[in-house]
Amino acid sequence: MQDKSLKLNSRFFAIIAIVGWFAVVLQLYLIIINRVVSLSETIVRFFSFFTIQSNILVAVCFTFLWLKPKSKLGLFFSKPKNTTAITLYITIVGLVYNAILRFLWAPTGSQKVVDELLHLVIPILVLLYWILFVPKKELEFKNIFPWLIFPAVYLVYTLVRGAFFSFYPYPFIDVILLGYDKVLLNSFFMLLAFVFFGTLFIGIGKIKKTNRN
Repeated sequence: MQDKSLKLNSRFFAIIAIVGWFAVVLQLYLIIINRVVSLSETIVRFFSFFTIQSNILVAVCFTFLWLKPKSKLGLFFSKPKNTTAITLYITIVGLVYNAILRFLWAPTGSQKVVDELLHLVIPILVLLYWILFVPKKELEFKNIFPWLIFPAVYLVYTLVRGAFFSFYPYPFIDVILLGYDKVLLNSFFMLLAFVFFGTLFIGIGKIKKTNRN
């Protein structure tokens, strides 16, 4: 039974890693060939999307879990609190895109494929892996605060860079369009979303722990 579980884990690692890298590289290729600014600015903008950063984090995590599980990074990513953090980030990516951003444009062809991979397929795969395989009894509510560091740093970076280069990757944090008051309010709601789903993930672990006891 344990051998079957390990094999299933390995298959999940491989699928998520391969799909993740494929989607990220394809999106980079598409944004380069369809660029409207310089190549260097296009690449910087590409890496300025929380979606891309989160999907790269997923791809790196599952690549190490698949190919180098005993390495320092493999052991780091195997810790439930770190796997849960990554699951939280990619879950938010999927929820925000499908609830808000999906209706703002209609991609076709290869862009449609990569869009679904980045915002739907990968979030579902990672969440499914988390539900089925990640040990949750070690999760604590104090883990939420470290989990907020990445999105907080991302927000500061986006607002600072946007002030200099007038580029904001998402309409709900576009200072030019909305002004700082509205953007900060939207950012507060996003923070609440991270806290809510982080609490939910930990709560699920607590419930399972209680049931087993």
